[in-house]
Amino acid sequence: MPETATAPEIVTVPCLRDNYAFLLHDPVTGATAVVDVPEAAPIEAALAERGWRLSDILITHHHADHIDGVEALRKATGAKVWGARADAHRLPALDHAVSEGDSVTVGGLSGDVIDVSGHTVGHIALHFPQAGAVFTADSLMALGCGRLFEGTPEQMWASLSKLAKLPPETLVCSGHEYTASNARFALTVDPDNSALISRAAAVDAARAANRPTVPSTLAEELETNPFLRAADPAIARHLGLDGRDPAAVFARIRSLKDAF
Repeated sequence: MPETATAPEIVTVPCLRDNYAFLLHDPVTGATAVVDVPEAAPIEAALAERGWRLSDILITHHHADHIDGVEALRKATGAKVWGARADAHRLPALDHAVSEGDSVTVGGLSGDVIDVSGHTVGHIALHFPQAGAVFTADSLMALGCGRLFEGTPEQMWASLSKLAKLPPETLVCSGHEYTASNARFALTVDPDNSALISRAAAVDAARAANRPTVPSTLAEELETNPFLRAADPAIARHLGLDGRDPAAVFARIRSLKDAF
């Protein structure tokens, strides 16, 4: 993210037991969005602490721990709600329904809508190039990816492959503090990855100090997240899947994580 007086600001807001919401603030226009609303109170407190006015609510998917606070926050702030057109039937009422290829606007900031179906069908991610960040919720996560409640392994691999093409310095703002558990699992499928071994130790130290491990960078995820590394021959070999299609390797990794 560019370090200037007018650079967009991102604030990570812990919610519930292990959820994260994110504030995205445009200092030029004063507009502020929140990405997902697990509950309203922590978000209202974060806004009040900074004197920011909420203009927009951006929803990634329909799960209750991402939308339960939307109506209270809408009522309190008058913010406009954005969400996926494909998911509109199970989201709070949308002021703006969007699909892949559309843009969302927060003041002078523009975000690209990416369909990342897999965890759910209709899940979207939002990439804001000016902020150097992508909001991925339960698609790409720190050292992991969301469980496939609705989509197929092929869908999720395709979704993650889209995200993998973003600039490597992009901040990955994901929806949960699951990183320590994800790291323990990652080491079982990619045990010789020195970058992963180092990152797992750093994650343990951060959590011991009660520091968040989110956001991460895409570069870190590409180097250490096994769900992005299903095309790596070393992982395929370790899993006895030498020469198999990356989507098949991804499916095995996901099934092993589900049982972990």
